[in-house]
Amino acid sequence: MKISATVITLNEELNISDCLTSLSWVDEIVVVDSGSSDRTEYLCRAHPKVKFFTQEWMGYGKQKNIAASLAVNNWILNLDADERVSPILRQAVANADTTTFSAARMARENYFGKRWIRHCGWYPDYTTRLYDRRTCAFSERAVHETLEHDGRVRILDGNLLHFTYTDISDYLQRMDRYSTLAAAEMHKSGKSIGSLALVAKPLSTFIKMYVIRKGFLEGFLGLVLSTLYAQYTFCKYAKLAELSRTTKG
Repeated sequence: MKISATVITLNEELNISDCLTSLSWVDEIVVVDSGSSDRTEYLCRAHPKVKFFTQEWMGYGKQKNIAASLAVNNWILNLDADERVSPILRQAVANADTTTFSAARMARENYFGKRWIRHCGWYPDYTTRLYDRRTCAFSERAVHETLEHDGRVRILDGNLLHFTYTDISDYLQRMDRYSTLAAAEMHKSGKSIGSLALVAKPLSTFIKMYVIRKGFLEGFLGLVLSTLYAQYTFCKYAKLAELSRTTKG
């Protein structure tokens, strides 16, 4: 089958070259950039299979759907700039019989810094990224978009490598942006939060990651990640409460 890979970018000069290299086997690569001020555009245009477009930021789901609409082929393989296709996954995609499914899931091998995190719910972390754009599209949420599909979904062999956060500082910087977007999305859908839940939800997040999903097996880093995600949960719902109060006021 003919495959178009899609990637959305914003100031990804540190990641994009390795991402594009892992996609060199596809038929074309569509990059939709939302206004990078670094060398992202230069690095993309240097790749022979890249078609580079600039699009004002419309939200994660919308941006990915725009990228798919610009592709030549109907079968889309979507990656983030900090992701790479492993050799086994590449072979699985190449051998896939697309008459038997409309979308395919794959395990994500998530890294924190240079370490592969196997617990805390970070693996296998299945995600649906190969799909037929005629029957599938991303939900157009501001953050945490998902692929909505109509038809059979297959699980492919091999992992999608995800180099998620370089260190704790990187996580904290992005946490502020993601928690703001998530709070706005929940507020838009009419959700609210009470004082008890504001305490209970972060605690539940920590217990789920550190105990139920065996984050303790990751040692010190498992404790750190579980705490950081609990902090993200608190910030997200605290911002939701703030938005609710502002609206009422």
